[in-house]
Amino acid sequence: MQVSVIGNLGDTVVVTVRGDLDMDSATVLGTTLDQVLDQPEPRVVVDVSGVAFCDSTGLSSFVLGHHRARASGGWLRVAAPSDGMLRLLGTVGLTPQVEIYPSVADALAADRDL
Repeated sequence: MQVSVIGNLGDTVVVTVRGDLDMDSATVLGTTLDQVLDQPEPRVVVDVSGVAFCDSTGLSSFVLGHHRARASGGWLRVAAPSDGMLRLLGTVGLTPQVEIYPSVADALAADRDL
């Protein structure tokens, strides 16, 4: 799995995830999210368009990141899930909790709509 970060702390950050997000790789995403969420009012978009597989460990990274961002007055949004991942997020009940957007651009534009 590969994780990259685009943006500056204090502004909206896009975390891009590529590959399989599972028990063996979720630590990398968790560590990255810890770093970008360690600020007041963090705003993080997680681009999952390149995620081929996601298990419960990967899903928990989104939930933990979401709760941590909210506790600091910010947000975490998941962007560009595949149809399969979107079904998985809905099946496990995450779509009411974590904000899901069809694209990174939509997730970033949501701020302008507030």
